[in-house]
Amino acid sequence: MRFFQDLAYQPIFGFPVIGYLGILSYLLLIATALVMVLTRRRIVKILPKYHFRLAYLTISAATIHGVMAIAVYI
Repeated sequence: MRFFQDLAYQPIFGFPVIGYLGILSYLLLIATALVMVLTRRRIVKILPKYHFRLAYLTISAATIHGVMAIAVYI
């Protein structure tokens, strides 16, 4: 857990890694929803496999973000 504690607040360009992961998770969540909205409204034809891949990336990023956040308090 010490590794995640150290990594969570490691600054990159003056902003901690945990912050970047939170922003990345949010943007991936928006992109995942946007794929389905655009497809259902027939604005753009996007294959479902891309929706699932984005969902897997979102879950991975959010899980790592959550583990880092919990590791700070353990």
